[in-house]
Amino acid sequence: MTRPLALRRPRSGRPGLPARRTWSGGHAWSPAREARPESVPELADVVGAAAQAGLRVKPIGAGHSFSPIAATDGVQLDLSALSGLSAVDREGGRVRVLAGTPLHQLGPLLGAHGLALANMGDIDRQSVGGALSTATHGTGLGFTGYGGMVTGLRLVTADGAVRWADADHEPDLFQAARVGLGALGIITEVELRTVPAFLLHARERSEPLDAVVESFVERSRAADHLEFSWFPGTDLALTKENTRLPLTAGIDPVDPVRTAVMDEFLSNGVFGGMCRLGARAPRLVPLLNQVSARGVDQRTYTDVSYRVFVAERAVRFREMEYAVPLERFEEAFAGLRRIAAERAAAGDAVSFPVEVRTVAADDVWLSTAHGRESAYLAVHRYHREDPTAYFAAAEELLVSLGGRPHWGKEHDRDAEWAARAYPRFADFTAQRDAVDPGRVFANPYLERVLGA
Repeated sequence: MTRPLALRRPRSGRPGLPARRTWSGGHAWSPAREARPESVPELADVVGAAAQAGLRVKPIGAGHSFSPIAATDGVQLDLSALSGLSAVDREGGRVRVLAGTPLHQLGPLLGAHGLALANMGDIDRQSVGGALSTATHGTGLGFTGYGGMVTGLRLVTADGAVRWADADHEPDLFQAARVGLGALGIITEVELRTVPAFLLHARERSEPLDAVVESFVERSRAADHLEFSWFPGTDLALTKENTRLPLTAGIDPVDPVRTAVMDEFLSNGVFGGMCRLGARAPRLVPLLNQVSARGVDQRTYTDVSYRVFVAERAVRFREMEYAVPLERFEEAFAGLRRIAAERAAAGDAVSFPVEVRTVAADDVWLSTAHGRESAYLAVHRYHREDPTAYFAAAEELLVSLGGRPHWGKEHDRDAEWAARAYPRFADFTAQRDAVDPGRVFANPYLERVLGA
């Protein structure tokens, strides 16, 4: 018999004061209770007790989602105690990892066994469970997002049951839960397909924007991993191309002093100051963007994969990202250039860059890359600026081109739209009805995107 786990009141303890905020500060909420279970049985007890008390339950990982997907007025679950590898099959290339494990810890954990994730996003602050639940991804047309790496998972459902799902056992629940939005249960453990540990040779440089846009799809097919960013109003693309190498190739990492100066001081410290200046004096943003685009370090280096995939993000921002069919990329990017120019003409120039990546098609029901190769276009605003007009115009454009929004980032889509955009949407909602008929894991965000 497990010991009962108390449901604590939120840390603030003050009426009306939000106890939780998203990393960007765009959304805030006050849970009625908090719990930090230290085992799966304790977690099951919390879910069962909350359901009996009529409280909703939502886990939160690193709180890095820009959407309010983890918000709740019920019980907020902190899964940080459920962290680490639980099983390693080096020969089979599969590992089991607890869902509260931060991605920045998973890379070294796998590396100690000579393994690695085939691909990673450029932010590694998220928990494994959070990254899966929101369809987080990296870049490269030969690689899926995290959901495509999942071969099995364990979750606690609304009745307090602990269930394992994979392609052979509860296959429909498995297909739905690989990108489950937190709507089906609390993921506690994930089985992932891994690859032998490898190096990445990175080449970062600035190139003429028009040439990069024109050749981007072709270059993406030839490269292992290619992405670029663009400061609105400039004519340069800042590209990053990563080439996979065996460990025997040897590392040639960025000098620590150069990293401190370029990444920590210039890319984050100085850029943060420029964003603050631009927020106070919008007329200066076009000039500041020119400085930013031309001040980025030009470098090549080689290091273990999990160090090269990611980038330090110290300047806070708000973000919306859409996946469009790969063949609509040029049309989508041209539209964003037009929208950025219109915002500048209206005295609301955008200081944060647009980021562009690609991902392979997959078969995950609510993956943004379901059934099609995709180009991802992400727009951002500094967190002290109002993103409403810019995001609304970008969303209208990208939806018109068949775009699907990243579930963990800001967007305005609803269930009626999702039913048209995702061929397996009805199958997903059927699984939700089966495992959570009482909507223990619901919140206003899920009610909007999945229905009541």
